[in-house]
Amino acid sequence: MSTSEAEPATVVLASHDSFNVSEEVLAQFEESNQIQVQFLQLGDAGEALNKVILSKDAPLADVFFGVDNTFLSRALDADIFEPYTSPLLDQIDDELKLDPENRLLPVDYGYVNLNADRAWFEERGIPLPQSLEDLIKPEYANLLVVQNPATSSPGLAFLLTTVAYFGEDGYLDFWQALKENGVLVTDGWSEAYFDHFTVGSGGSGDRPLVVSYSTSPPADVVYATDGRTEPASVNISPPGGTFRQIEFVGVLRGAAHPEEARKLIDFMLDVPFQEDIPLQMFVYPANVNAQLPEVFVRFAEKPAEPAQLDPAAIDANRERWIEAWTNVMLR
Repeated sequence: MSTSEAEPATVVLASHDSFNVSEEVLAQFEESNQIQVQFLQLGDAGEALNKVILSKDAPLADVFFGVDNTFLSRALDADIFEPYTSPLLDQIDDELKLDPENRLLPVDYGYVNLNADRAWFEERGIPLPQSLEDLIKPEYANLLVVQNPATSSPGLAFLLTTVAYFGEDGYLDFWQALKENGVLVTDGWSEAYFDHFTVGSGGSGDRPLVVSYSTSPPADVVYATDGRTEPASVNISPPGGTFRQIEFVGVLRGAAHPEEARKLIDFMLDVPFQEDIPLQMFVYPANVNAQLPEVFVRFAEKPAEPAQLDPAAIDANRERWIEAWTNVMLR
């Protein structure tokens, strides 16, 4: 028996820190394909992408997961992915396919919106904000925590939402007003949600409003330690005030195990992995045949009117918008 027959190949999957999969689902793939998967988590989404771009001449992994549509053009321009037309693509929602060359294939999607602490507002008799404009009113002073768009993908998604909503002539005025109204800025989602959001922090934080996801309320129930069956947080998704974030996977150029990498991508697009996504990463599966868990059906939300921004406009202006935001908010 040769060495290759005796020992399964190891394929390395690099990702952002939020990637997760059930052990039993992964084990089915590994056993049926005689492939072991090694995980390499590289930080937040933007940080992880920068690392695989900087290491393009000596790839850190075979597959990279976690490029989203706010960074799609940066990833494609770096020319670090091999095209792969997976046979599973015919099961993927066509609206999510943004690369005609199939260098990056859609895996999941979610909506960046506002989450609010329902009890906090009820106890004080303050109505929940109903629009982005409400966030700059005096009654919402010092209540909101957001993420830095230079270091956080939901932070960037929210910045793009404000550009789409207020336009080039108005988005910085909105942010200046948010700053004067006491908005708190963190580097990443975890710090905002778990350290400062009153729900995510278990009451130790002092911000009852956070930029998060429309699928965060189901997580409140799944991870609750107090037996609650209803989420403590509620979604606030005003028309034009949310952003659909799509996440992609691709085979890295120069992968040590390209055949195994393609098999791993097929696995990630197929129903077993796709139905595992909601309760592992709390976003929606891209495969139209994947069924949602009940807690998603009850408490998650697909906003009807997310912000509209042309990917080409994001590509052309992303860095300029981030720089302008940084000048207003942090300098």
